[in-house]
Amino acid sequence: MRHALALGARGLGQTWPNPAVGCVIVKDNRIVGRGWTQPGGRPHAEVRALAQAGAAARGATAYVTLEPCAHHGKTPPCAEALIAAGVARVVTALQDPDPRVAGRGHDILRAAGIHVTEHVEARAATEAHAGFLLRVSQGRPLLTLKLASSFDGRIATATGESRWITGPAARHHVHALRHSHDAVLVGAGTARADDPMLTVRGFGPVRQPVRVVAARRLDLASDGQLARSAREVPLWLLHDPAQSSAATQARWQDLGATLLSVPTLIGRHLDPAAMLAALGAAGLTRVFCEGGGSLAASLLSAGLVDELIGFTAGVALGAEGQPALGALGLDTLASAPRFQLVEARAIGGDILHHWRRAT
Repeated sequence: MRHALALGARGLGQTWPNPAVGCVIVKDNRIVGRGWTQPGGRPHAEVRALAQAGAAARGATAYVTLEPCAHHGKTPPCAEALIAAGVARVVTALQDPDPRVAGRGHDILRAAGIHVTEHVEARAATEAHAGFLLRVSQGRPLLTLKLASSFDGRIATATGESRWITGPAARHHVHALRHSHDAVLVGAGTARADDPMLTVRGFGPVRQPVRVVAARRLDLASDGQLARSAREVPLWLLHDPAQSSAATQARWQDLGATLLSVPTLIGRHLDPAAMLAALGAAGLTRVFCEGGGSLAASLLSAGLVDELIGFTAGVALGAEGQPALGALGLDTLASAPRFQLVEARAIGGDILHHWRRAT
């Protein structure tokens, strides 16, 4: 099952709205088939592993990181494929909470005489499928917030100079993190200041994440890199229709952008919960937020950050530098968002630290 989880991780960021499942088929203590959900969500992991196993699947055991699907969609159910292949036993990590499955996959297998074992490596599988599970249970994707800062928590000098605080190894790792998420999210201020592409680079031809910008007024440069590439790489703009003209909305749609309507809270920013709900409704399961400080603060304040990844450089910029986070309005330490350390290590000349929401 651990091997199946490792295989499934290869699909992270590539399979939405489907989960990134892994499957290993074993017969006579030998692996005869391996598979993981392919880009775009199909073929499913079980189908890939069965194709590799061929006739050897008959009488074998299939290890699957999520309950095999039981519903007819664009492809037949994986539970039926396992039955047709003659698999004798199926071991799963989790029941699929999707109402179309929700135990029916296991029931179909048992009704066909296949022995089913559940909840093997369930905790690890819950972490691996966290984005899919959140979308099904709460209607929103998992959110990872990335912050790259100086030793004293600054992201730029007082004049706005920020390239580059962290080194090339850290920046390369950020591209790998983008690749493992369905979408990259930034605020309008970051998009205006940096004119970013927000694509994955340095890994050859890959399926690019959706670029998402929270821009309530759609006040972005229509000749910037995001606008120029909107027809080649998906660009979604979260905005408040009441705060931009019909002409502005039409211009961005003509450029190839997808507009998602989100209400504005009392104050100056889009409702963070509504933003993630809109992204979840559009099929996203994993979103990688790269700032800026105001957007990051609003997501933290709303309790919507699930994973926190920091890159800290050995440079100090002082109090006049620009902070990594906007105001959180905290009066006490007890009300501050808390995260549990998952990993800390050197990466190039910087420190990577990965945190998960405290439970």
